Amino acid sequence: MANSSPSAPPKNLALLGSTGSIGTQALDVVREQAGRFRVAVLTAGRQWQALVAQAQEFRPAAVVIGDEFYAEVKAALAGQPETQVLAGAAALLEVVQRPDVDVVLTALVGYAGLPPTVAAIRAGKDIALANKETLVVAGELITSLVREHRVKLLPVDSEHSAIFQCLVGEELNPVEKVILTASGGPFRGRTAAELAHITKAQALKHPNWTMGAKITIDSATLMNKGLEVIEAKWLFSLDNEQVDVIVHPQSIVHSLVQFRDGSLKAQLGRPDMKLPIQYALGYPERLRNDFPRFSFLDYPTLTFEAADQATFRHLPLAYAAMRRGGTAACVLNAANEVAVAAFLQDGVSFLGMADVVAGTLDRVPYLATPTLADYAATDREARRVATGLLTN
Repeated sequence: MANSSPSAPPKNLALLGSTGSIGTQALDVVREQAGRFRVAVLTAGRQWQALVAQAQEFRPAAVVIGDEFYAEVKAALAGQPETQVLAGAAALLEVVQRPDVDVVLTALVGYAGLPPTVAAIRAGKDIALANKETLVVAGELITSLVREHRVKLLPVDSEHSAIFQCLVGEELNPVEKVILTASGGPFRGRTAAELAHITKAQALKHPNWTMGAKITIDSATLMNKGLEVIEAKWLFSLDNEQVDVIVHPQSIVHSLVQFRDGSLKAQLGRPDMKLPIQYALGYPERLRNDFPRFSFLDYPTLTFEAADQATFRHLPLAYAAMRRGGTAACVLNAANEVAVAAFLQDGVSFLGMADVVAGTLDRVPYLATPTLADYAATDREARRVATGLLTN
C-alpha cells in the first residue's frame, strides 16, 4: 500500500453511487491509501449484489439501495449488524447528514445527484463532485450554499480537477479563460451523413476512457463537454465567454488555464480517473501512490483541433443554455437524460437526440430566477415534454 502509516485520522467518506465507474474507482483509491479513508456510507440504485460485496469488504455504518432491492440487501447483510440497511431517495438525504461523514463523493448519474448534494452542503459536509449535473441544473444555488455553509466543493471530473490544480497558488492572478479539452469521442471527424445510422454499440466504444453508458453517449455527442462548460462556469466563477473547448484526441492534457498575461498552465496525466478522485479526497495533500506514471515517450505527439459544433449540435445547445441562464440548463439536462435513455433502448437515432433536446428547450416555460422547488418542477416538465417528443 502507498500510505501504510498516515499521521492524520482517516477521513470518513459517503460514496453516493459506489457501484458505478467513479464509485468503484474511488474504492480502489481507498484500498491504495490504507488508513487514510474510512468508508462510512455506500449507496447504489439497482446493483444490489455489488453493493453487498462492497459492504462486506468495507463494513460501512450504512448502505442505501433502491426501494425494490431492500429485502435482498437486508437479507444478505443480516449477519453484519454494524451496517444499517436503508432504501430510497429519503434515505440518501439522511445518510449524507450523519455526524460520522466528513466528505460526500457525489457520483450519482444525472439530476438524482442534486438533492443529496444540497442536503450534504447544508449539513456542513465537504463535497467531492463527480455529478456535473448538480452544477449544470442549479449552479447559482449550489455555489451560494457552498459560500453560506463554508464547505469545500472539490471537482472530480478530470477536466475540472485539472483547472482546479492549475489555479492552486494563483489566487491573486485573474483568469482570462479556461480551456476544457475533449477527446472528440468515437466519431471525431465524421459528417452528419455518416452519423445518421450510428448504433448504440458503436457509440459506447470510447477511444480513451472507461465510463458508464450515459456519460459515454454524452461524450460521443459532445454533450458531456457542453455540461462541463456549464459546470466550469459555476465552479470557477467565470463569465460565459471565459470557457472554451478544444478537441485533444489523446486525452493527456486534461485542461488548461490562461491568465491575463497570456501564460497558459496545463495539467497532464494518463486518462485514469483514479488520480483526480484521489486529489479531491486527499486535498490539500497530494498522496503518494503506486498508479502507473505518464511518459511522453508513449505519446510523442499531442494534437489539438476545433470542435465541430455544426455536426455535434449538443455543444452549441449547451452554450446557448448557459448564456440564457435561469432554468435553461435544467431543461437541457433533463431532455438529454431522456434522449440518451431512449437511444440506449433504440428509441431515437444518434442525431435525433439533439432534436429532442432542442425541441424541449423551445417548449418548456423559462424561469429567470428559480428556487430549488422550481428546478424540480422544471426537471419534471422537461422530462414530460421530451418523452412526448419521442413518441410523436
